[in-house]
Amino acid sequence: MIMRFLFPFIFLSILCLSFRAQSHPEDELIIREIEEGQLEVQDQQVSAEYAAALKRQRIRKLSAMPWYEKFFVFVKAGIEHIIPKGLDHILFVLGLFFSSLILGSLLWQVSAFTLAHTITLAVAALGIVQAPAGIVEPLIALSIVWVAAENCIFKEASKWRPFVVFSFGLLHGLGFASVLSEYGLPQGNLVPSLLAFNIGVEVGQLIVLVVAALLVWFIRDKSWYRKRVQIPASIMIALVGLFWFVERVFL
Repeated sequence: MIMRFLFPFIFLSILCLSFRAQSHPEDELIIREIEEGQLEVQDQQVSAEYAAALKRQRIRKLSAMPWYEKFFVFVKAGIEHIIPKGLDHILFVLGLFFSSLILGSLLWQVSAFTLAHTITLAVAALGIVQAPAGIVEPLIALSIVWVAAENCIFKEASKWRPFVVFSFGLLHGLGFASVLSEYGLPQGNLVPSLLAFNIGVEVGQLIVLVVAALLVWFIRDKSWYRKRVQIPASIMIALVGLFWFVERVFL
């Protein structure tokens, strides 16, 4: 009789303790105080704690989602990392696009880039390889300068271009991995999340290539295309890449 009376209270106590353990009140507290304006994200320590709390909260929410919702979330994150957030990756893809009017040559380059960044994205996200952003980001900027400069020097993509692009793709994969690490990967669904993010990245790249193709479709065979479109566009891409390199190294 006594146990029957105490059982609801025991059950509620266990439920409350479980909820408290799952809710991580210290994370909720710092997030709420900052969002309500009680704390300013000016101090480096507060900023780091806030970012870490948001990341833990995001991972907990992701872990509670069904697999198909998680898959969609990471596909969307991959697309957003290209469009609109990944301007450096967009310029690199455009550098590949302006290298040649021959579809086969472009496909070889894009395939090499995709294979390379898929490899490094996977190994970096799994913790096998790590590289500091202070090294990776300036090199990504230089890769943009390189492909754009080659477009101005060579009328058609050279035979070694896919190997050069593959090397640069390894760098870009490390850049993707750093973003994915900051976003947070649920350990229980690591591989599907990686796959979904990579699919999103490929969709974003494909959108960039399709839009670029549509813009030059009717002028691609003109005799003045290289002089008035391909070279000026490549010069602009190279200048932006050079600016980013200087900014990321010296500023």
